[in-house]
Amino acid sequence: MDEKITISRLEYDTLCSENERMKREIAELRLLVKQLGIEISLLKGGKDSRTSSTSPSHDLGRSNRISLRVSSGKKSGGQPGHAGSTLSMRDTPDEVIDHSPCVCEQCGEDLQTTESISFICRQEVDIPPITPIYTEHRSHVKICPLCRFENRGVFPDGIHAPVQYGARVKAATGYLSVYQSLPYYRISKLFGDLFGLPLSQGSIDTFLEELSQKAAPVYETIRTRIQQSAVVGADETGCRVNGKKHWFHVWQTTALTFIVSFASRGYAVIEKHFADGFPVSVYVSDCWSSQLKVIAKAHQLCMAHLLRELTNFEKNLKSQWSVRMKELFLRAIELKKTMTEKAHCLKLSKEVATFNEALDELLETDCSEFHQKEQAFIKRLIKHRQGIFTFLTHADVPPDNNASERAIRNVKVKTKVSGQFRNADGKGADRYAKIRSVIDTTIKNGQDVYAALVCMANCKIVGRPE
Repeated sequence: MDEKITISRLEYDTLCSENERMKREIAELRLLVKQLGIEISLLKGGKDSRTSSTSPSHDLGRSNRISLRVSSGKKSGGQPGHAGSTLSMRDTPDEVIDHSPCVCEQCGEDLQTTESISFICRQEVDIPPITPIYTEHRSHVKICPLCRFENRGVFPDGIHAPVQYGARVKAATGYLSVYQSLPYYRISKLFGDLFGLPLSQGSIDTFLEELSQKAAPVYETIRTRIQQSAVVGADETGCRVNGKKHWFHVWQTTALTFIVSFASRGYAVIEKHFADGFPVSVYVSDCWSSQLKVIAKAHQLCMAHLLRELTNFEKNLKSQWSVRMKELFLRAIELKKTMTEKAHCLKLSKEVATFNEALDELLETDCSEFHQKEQAFIKRLIKHRQGIFTFLTHADVPPDNNASERAIRNVKVKTKVSGQFRNADGKGADRYAKIRSVIDTTIKNGQDVYAALVCMANCKIVGRPE
């Protein structure tokens, strides 16, 4: 027969107290697990440091940024009415090779003297063997028959050494390194294999330094014109320079691109290059604090960034407020596509006023019960309220900062293909920024990149006598 277990009142009270304590701990741990689950969902669905306004320290567990694309319902590939392109024949070929039958395939009759009644033509397009052109410059010496003075012919500007590379070679190194993102080793191999030129990596580095110095006046002109533009977009991205974290910053318009290499992401780079800010410009950027400090005529927050955050809240927090705000932003962007220039001038038009009223109503929502990240998002929108719908009252202002992201993306391509910049004191990154600024500006103005680099290679370096 089992013995009964008896406990004292003190032991009973102690067990009850311990039980209550454990229940409280379990409840607290369950709440913590729930909160951490939400945090993980937000992190996995959010952005990483490769997108703006997110520090590298927040990268853990994050995936690539959320895509805002929605299905258009169209099939992939060329759409109806799309003008295709194909290789076409040339009316006057450089070389013609005739292929005539010599004997009759049926009876064996000799056909060499028989005239053709017609022919079928097919053209093959190829490139000729590429061989370097050696141009010899001779400075002739003549003695004056009258005074016996020895006169020498003057070499053209830029001709200094007994043997040297020409402007097209130097332009090609800039084209391949900065525009096509090739590393020095591959450029050296390309010149040797395709052109028969034993171009060393040291020569490539020298040519790029020379091109960057010659690009300096154009680079400064681009900076000045951007500061005087009506709409300016800005962005930044990180890279590695000599093994350390570095940053590239870009300011751009529809016709100009100005890229800067700098050791930090902070406001100091803006103070250095644009100390007076952009008093005549609408400044388009993400919500990075340094960008929002810029003095400008007006600001426009990047709607694409805001929409990604709202999508994140909608997906992971099931936030109905985020759904409503996202729908409002999307309808505003659709309105922008249909607005005429006259409609933009009517700043208090009925439609725009309706959007602003709806925005104010959503921002006044009691968010005390919202998740802290969503609360922080709302506070940010309230603080920068004037920069949300600027694009609805200015015809040339886009609703997003995608153009700046495209302008800075080339830095990522360069580092993925060629690796980090290794030159001492960050010179390689600086020269890349200068030459790439000129190249991108050239592209935006519909000009030939290589021709522009050849023209630049033929220029004198400002401040240095030839």
